[in-house]
Amino acid sequence: MTRTSLTTLEARDAFIARHIGPDATEQQQMLDTLGYATRAALIDAIVPENIRNRSTLPLGQFAEPLPEQAALAKLKAIAGQNKVVKSLIGQGYYGTFTPGVVLRNIFENPAWYTAYTPYQPEISQGRLEAILNFQQAITDLTGMGIANASMLDEGTSAAEAMTLILRVGKSKSKVFYVAKDVLPQTLEVIATRAEPLGIEVRTFDPAELAGVTDAFGVLLQYPGVDGAVRDYRADVETVKATGAMIVVAADLLALTLLTPPGEWGADVVVGNSQRFGVPLGFGGPHAGYMATRDEYKRSMPGRLVGVTVDQQGNTAYRLALQTREQHIRREKATSNICTAQVLLAVIASMYAVYHGPQGLAQIATRVHRYTGILAGNLRTLGYRLTNETFFDTLTIATDRADALHAAAVANGVNLRRIDAHHVGVSLDETSDRDTLAALWTVFSTGVQDAPAAPDFAAVEENGEDAFPAALARSSAYLTHPVFNRYHSETEMLRYLRGLADKDLALDRTMIPLGSCTMKLNATSEMIPVTWPEFSNIHPFAPEDQTVGYREMIGQLEEMLCAVTGYAAVSLQPNAGSQGEYAGLLVIQKYHQSRGEGHRNICLIPSSAHGTNPASASMVNMQVVVTACDENGNVDLADLKAKAEQHSRNLACVMVTYPSTHGVFEEGIKELCEIVHSHGGQVYIDGANMNALVGVAAPGAFGGDVSHLNLHKTFCIPHGGGGPGVGPIGVGAHLAEFLPNQRSTGYQRNEQGIGAVSAAAYGSASILPISWMYIAMMGAEGLTAATETAILNANYIARRLAPHYPVLYSGHDGLVAHECILDLRPLTDATGISNEDVAKRLMDFGFHAPTMSFPVPGTLMIEPTESEAKAELDRFIEAMIAIRQEIAKVESGEFDKASNPLKFAPHTAEVLIADNWDRKYSREVAAYPLASLRKHKYWPPVGRADNVYGDRNLMCGCAPISAYE
Repeated sequence: MTRTSLTTLEARDAFIARHIGPDATEQQQMLDTLGYATRAALIDAIVPENIRNRSTLPLGQFAEPLPEQAALAKLKAIAGQNKVVKSLIGQGYYGTFTPGVVLRNIFENPAWYTAYTPYQPEISQGRLEAILNFQQAITDLTGMGIANASMLDEGTSAAEAMTLILRVGKSKSKVFYVAKDVLPQTLEVIATRAEPLGIEVRTFDPAELAGVTDAFGVLLQYPGVDGAVRDYRADVETVKATGAMIVVAADLLALTLLTPPGEWGADVVVGNSQRFGVPLGFGGPHAGYMATRDEYKRSMPGRLVGVTVDQQGNTAYRLALQTREQHIRREKATSNICTAQVLLAVIASMYAVYHGPQGLAQIATRVHRYTGILAGNLRTLGYRLTNETFFDTLTIATDRADALHAAAVANGVNLRRIDAHHVGVSLDETSDRDTLAALWTVFSTGVQDAPAAPDFAAVEENGEDAFPAALARSSAYLTHPVFNRYHSETEMLRYLRGLADKDLALDRTMIPLGSCTMKLNATSEMIPVTWPEFSNIHPFAPEDQTVGYREMIGQLEEMLCAVTGYAAVSLQPNAGSQGEYAGLLVIQKYHQSRGEGHRNICLIPSSAHGTNPASASMVNMQVVVTACDENGNVDLADLKAKAEQHSRNLACVMVTYPSTHGVFEEGIKELCEIVHSHGGQVYIDGANMNALVGVAAPGAFGGDVSHLNLHKTFCIPHGGGGPGVGPIGVGAHLAEFLPNQRSTGYQRNEQGIGAVSAAAYGSASILPISWMYIAMMGAEGLTAATETAILNANYIARRLAPHYPVLYSGHDGLVAHECILDLRPLTDATGISNEDVAKRLMDFGFHAPTMSFPVPGTLMIEPTESEAKAELDRFIEAMIAIRQEIAKVESGEFDKASNPLKFAPHTAEVLIADNWDRKYSREVAAYPLASLRKHKYWPPVGRADNVYGDRNLMCGCAPISAYE
């Protein structure tokens, strides 16, 4: 009997083999198909030698992969350095209870967190309904006409509102007024956004609102950061008469008791839904929101879910008005935002569904009553409150601020640090009588002749409202059945399960989307996200309580520097679009520091993702498009000519590498040299970093700055279209310009740009996912993942090439980590489009590849390293079967108008209907492959009618009359 070594046994615990789908035998079979002896030989043939990295990634202590349990233990020890203290800091972030049924069945459920953006609506009906519920809840609570599918956070939502009203308003002013009681972090994000656009931001005392006469817009906070609830109704009328528009940042829980801004003149309402069941998470991810008047819907940024019908006339949901988004309008887009916070918006929406209007009002009333009791207690102890009106927040004038903070921490509580003479306290859903008792102890400490503490066990919760009676809410909200039905856990559980069953996510099937990198989000990577040491930390907690967080973040920054070749990384941008924006601001700041602030030309290849020109426009750069050659590569001659033409004003080039066409372009180093020779900087879009880690580093082959998508290459799940993290890596000469957040005391460098997100570390609570991934993969595993992703893509391309032309490739027909299939010749011959193929794939149980990007009429496929050969072959088999169906259309065996592609996807309802008048059999429709008889996904709706949906726009739940 052969003895197995301990080393071999330990190796079986390694995570690498669990992350990488094909084993050694399968990889060799694929290499044989391609004609290469080894994986290294394949990579040598694909990656240009002048950028090829052959050394081990310098990951230091993380160079060797950690087994899953060891990595979890190491991270747990780091997390243990955080101190979980009850934070009553407020300032936009509150303690909350995530309902257990929502935590287990959404937040911790891969059916929800591994889903992709619902661009294919027929297989996304569950999450689309959940987002529609979010939009309806926001619309109801704010009193506005329409709300979008979520924003990145409150700060960026307010900044987007500023530019929205600048676009749609009638005023010629470029001045934007911000009330002094707006959240400080929101004001800083607005200032960052305003500067490059030439918008002047002025602050004012909210009591003097009526005196604002020269603005295009005003931002108010409701209630203010100091807690005051102000009656703005008359003053808003006065200001609007001057032509200005009103933006209100509002607290959703407060709006269950207060008159909504939509009823007193707001044009846009923004905010954060965090306190609707989403953990603090050191600042994110949380779903910001935006609601506006119906007439501005075509100018509103972000995604929007609407109602339409399918081919059979049944109700269906889909993304509406997409022509206003950046992937269509490029530099003319309303915003560069290309994502949302879908998973967090879904949680917030289900919090509203779970509690319903009565439950939310009960929570809000309890919070308000406890705050009233606290106010009375503070007055009893001799304290003066600076705000006589309030919902949940009190500002206390005191000359003992430091002593009170120390006493609070000693009693397990954090208060808000305002200044040496004021402290703040904000109660929330988690506050109870023990909280009031602890606060009595805190505030009575050091008070001479303090009375005995009240009996908090018998505290009276009935009391009067502490806000103007005229602002008490009288209008109904959340009246739709969805918010009034699922209040037992059994009903709620079945509702969530039913929605999840409608969708296709990675827990069911490969999602072969080019450019979007849908790879394994391993359970061990996800586990730390819900640890209290990460999830229950306030973003503005004292530094001695966040030691573990900052150590983990510092280590992740070092990891990302090691894999990118850059000198420094900022994790603040909370989406890829925000990373692009931050990177361009850093470049702009660099030029300004050298006395070259006039440099404003941004060269962008015609193949670039739409966020690139949209981001350049947001920093007020002028986009100059450069051509691509017939092979999809950047036309270096054209780029050189335009760099020379704009030499004096050249700011940068934005280029994606490997190219958007899925090819390692040979001329990337030359491109960098051309731009540098004219004083420009090279921005390398990190969307395709999954093809680079370990084999080439952008910071080494000429890049000055890159954003990375941690929700792609580094395993943070897409969550149905968000959360995301878009950190930027920069060269040493740009490191001093990385973003700060001075309003909350985070200053990385004096020369740094202002905040681009509402929290200093962006979506901090999901950073442990990427930390775990890198720690468990190690240097060897990360490189192996990249090489396997490239191998998988080339295997698919080679297998499908006899059936569909591969549009772009390098020598020997090789591609990078993705390939583009050209369906245009087939469309010309048969009328079968790439959309028909995408919808037919649903009948095979697959999500479609990326449609019509970067080339109209094509499909872009990226399999990632996580898919085993069996799954690749299943997809290949489906694509070949579809090609055979197209051949039958070509030959006339299938009718051009009535064939399984034109009518795909096929629902069970259609297939069992008495009437079947189609010119192909039900069996062909339902079971195009025999294997589907044993394992079949049924699309819940037929093909959605996009045109009908946009012509009959409805972006909320059906009216009550529809249920009668």
